[in-house]
Amino acid sequence: MNDIITMLQDSGAMLEGHFLLSSGRHSDRYFQCARLFQYPDMAADALAPVAERIRADIQAGKLRVDAIAGPALGGIIVAYELGRQLGIPAFFTERDDTGAMTLRRGFEIKAGQRILIAEDVVTTGKSSGESAVVLEKLGAVISALVCLVDRRAQGAAVSWPLYAACKIDAVNWEASSCELCKQGVPVVKPGSRGLFAHRA
Repeated sequence: MNDIITMLQDSGAMLEGHFLLSSGRHSDRYFQCARLFQYPDMAADALAPVAERIRADIQAGKLRVDAIAGPALGGIIVAYELGRQLGIPAFFTERDDTGAMTLRRGFEIKAGQRILIAEDVVTTGKSSGESAVVLEKLGAVISALVCLVDRRAQGAAVSWPLYAACKIDAVNWEASSCELCKQGVPVVKPGSRGLFAHRA
């Protein structure tokens, strides 16, 4: 885990400041994992330990996974790299012109197919939940959630077993009670949520 944190720091993926997260919450720390993923060997090394844990649970019969789905944008590289390491198909969900999560580009789900949802960072699990709704409506069964960085607040639960490459404490607040807003620190929105939303 310490090696992964070092990789995040060395690649400039772990930022300090005042950030608006895709969940709508504010935080003093932001993970721009694309900075790490621009180095394919580093991405492979960072995700190898979590891939090994997933492989061990599959072999032990504790987990069944037929394919991996990564919500765009952050989950795409995670899904494809894990798919490569585990030898299973990987695809992605994405937002349509209205901002709703969808499955398109010819990707198909078979009834009963066991899907692992892959994210770069999990704070509230909102993107994962939106992807799960889409996939379950198409007949999939969500087996687990995997991420590079688990930054959930203590006690925050997700709906499935979670495989995280690393767990990092990062303070986050509701926008209305943000300590950094109270101090007048300008907020920055570095994420991708809303990039493809329809604008009237």
